[in-house]
Amino acid sequence: MAKIFVLEDDKDIREVVEWLLVAEDYKVASFGSILDFMSRDQNELPDLFLLDIMLPDGSGLNVCNKLKHNSVYDHIPIIIMSAHASTEQVKMGCKADAFIQKPFELSLFLHTIHSLINVHP
Repeated sequence: MAKIFVLEDDKDIREVVEWLLVAEDYKVASFGSILDFMSRDQNELPDLFLLDIMLPDGSGLNVCNKLKHNSVYDHIPIIIMSAHASTEQVKMGCKADAFIQKPFELSLFLHTIHSLINVHP
């Protein structure tokens, strides 16, 4: 069972995303802040990171850059999601594997996740 780490500060969005992913048979660990995310068990690796950009204690783009520049995590796909950014801003901000604009269409959201996890087994 593939595991996804979700970093999203909006509790309602985080719970919906977690529910959707669990319904698709993914194991999910969700975090509401960068502090919570950085305090997780560092030995547990996900199959995919799903990061919001605007967080109360920093930027998901900075988290993305740290993950992409760390040899432990650089092979794990990252999806950035935001209601306030564009694809170009994300490409300039970090080397995420995909960008999802919020609010998102469920079929596109799930297709993006499935395709990245299947490409990066």
